[in-house]
Amino acid sequence: MDVQKHSVHTLVFRSLKRTHDMFLSNQGALPPVDSSLEKLRMSIKAKDLYASVLDTVNANNQLKKRKPGSEDHSSSMETNMNENNMALMVKPTENTVANTQNPIKKALPMAKPKWHAPWKLYRVISGHLGWVRCCAIEPGNEWFATGSADRLIKIWDLATGKLKISLTGHISSVRGLAFSKRHPYLFSCGEDRQVKCWDLEYNKVIRHYHGHLSAVYSMALHPSIDVLMTAGRDCTARVWDMRTKANVHTLTGHTNTVASVISQIHDPQVITGSHDCTIRLWDLAAGRSMATLTNHKKSVRALTFHPTLNMFASASPDNIKQWKSEDGKFIQNLSGHNAIINCLAANEDGVLVSGADNGTMHMWDWRTGYNFQRLQAPVQPGSMDSEAGIFSITFDLSGTRMITTEADKTIKIYKEDETASEESHPINWKPDIVKRRKY
Repeated sequence: MDVQKHSVHTLVFRSLKRTHDMFLSNQGALPPVDSSLEKLRMSIKAKDLYASVLDTVNANNQLKKRKPGSEDHSSSMETNMNENNMALMVKPTENTVANTQNPIKKALPMAKPKWHAPWKLYRVISGHLGWVRCCAIEPGNEWFATGSADRLIKIWDLATGKLKISLTGHISSVRGLAFSKRHPYLFSCGEDRQVKCWDLEYNKVIRHYHGHLSAVYSMALHPSIDVLMTAGRDCTARVWDMRTKANVHTLTGHTNTVASVISQIHDPQVITGSHDCTIRLWDLAAGRSMATLTNHKKSVRALTFHPTLNMFASASPDNIKQWKSEDGKFIQNLSGHNAIINCLAANEDGVLVSGADNGTMHMWDWRTGYNFQRLQAPVQPGSMDSEAGIFSITFDLSGTRMITTEADKTIKIYKEDETASEESHPINWKPDIVKRRKY
């Protein structure tokens, strides 16, 4: 017996036809429509959507009944009410607007960035025998101090770059330095868990602040009161009374190394950044956290305040973020420095600088986030290319000189290029290409 073979197309078509016939026979006789139920459904729907219109119509009818004599007045009022009713019919109620999709907001045009002169290297200072980890400018803007992995603190003349004095006392790498504005004091911290106060009139240690359980990586002085903040590998930031050496607060909450601490006069007076990818804003009086910012996806190694605006910036390998200081509101991302960023600094002119582990520095316009310059720090002769890391960046008090401390054991000083102009170094700004990722 021969079996007739059909094409796949024919078989599929037959299957579809059988399915269609089967469902048609099942759904052929639809139930009758109940007119009373349909009217009830429509009345409920009308009341839900146009309740305000119906109320207005009822109010109009009542007004007509009250003033039957004044025909002209009632006719004009009726005309006005009809216009209002038409407007209400066209314009949905608040409930229906809430249910519809939100109106699309137009993107605000980006402001053109301010022109900044490019920066250039003009001095390299050698003298340390280890990685130079930190730097601080004294309040008179005449000299600066650096701390290094060779356990020394060296004080240099800012104008000439000559060494003034070396301070010994730490038994491990010096990681943080800070000058007091009201006293002749220099504060230092290091990987030996020690926090020291140096009297610069005698060049001796006069106080120790004991309490940290591990290496101390960062420190900051409060601008207006005699309080010192330190932070480190024991996941805490500690607040010290400068004179009595008392541990006023231990700020706990971070779950990993606290890499950076900064302080200001206004609330929040203390802000910390940690390797647990969070930034915490602290209430200094109560000694507890006011807010925790979790936007970063990687370790936060650097924080800096803007000198005049009530804002701060944070740096992480994912990107640099800007925030409002008082409430921690996110402003914008500065993307493009794809490296482990160790340090940030900003001056009053609106220049933000980020320095990374691979020796790169990016200069940004603070207001718009425009990256106007990229520098690669030159490695010194005798150093390996892998020793191109930048550990700290500090502007002097005038904001015209920038000091970097690096892994090639040198200190480099940069200044603005006086010969540059807007014609020689134009702003390569394309607002259509720049896209800010806000999260």
